Amino acid sequence: MIIKKQEFNVNGKYYIVRSAMVQDAKELSELRLQIDSETENMDREKGEAFIDTLGFEKLIKTDTESKCNLFLVGVVNNRIVAFSRCEGNPLKRFAHKVEFGVCVLKDYWGFKIGTNLLKESIAWADANGLKKISLNVLEANEKAINLYKKYGFRTEGILQNDKILSDGEFYNTVVMGRFNG
Repeated sequence: MIIKKQEFNVNGKYYIVRSAMVQDAKELSELRLQIDSETENMDREKGEAFIDTLGFEKLIKTDTESKCNLFLVGVVNNRIVAFSRCEGNPLKRFAHKVEFGVCVLKDYWGFKIGTNLLKESIAWADANGLKKISLNVLEANEKAINLYKKYGFRTEGILQNDKILSDGEFYNTVVMGRFNG
């Protein structure tokens, strides 16, 4: 699905949120690698589950053509610094919901880029009759959990000892959902 481009100016940082385009694929592949190396809030370490340019091209085409998928990017000075995806499920019993994920380069934290990607995704889901948005978040990422709660997400469960981070310790994953019924 494609949304109308939105412009934001937060704390002196001007950026746009728009739908991903096929020509973004190479930049997105490189961006994902960089983000995975900057934070342990993601599911992957740098290089794991690598998606190359061709893989992103296919993903963007699929998401653009699908009524139940949405792929957004955050752009500062013509550079993609963040992206989010909502991925639906073609099975009828799950067709009412999407899975949401977001990531932002560390240098761009604090400018509400992730927040605005989330808000645009929620608006798109609500406008298209999707009833539920689900996501997983590392329990230690309190800032993200508080953001999700602010936008109507509720904790649905805790996956105990779900991830092992670089410190060798086990961490829980919080399963959250927002239902618009």
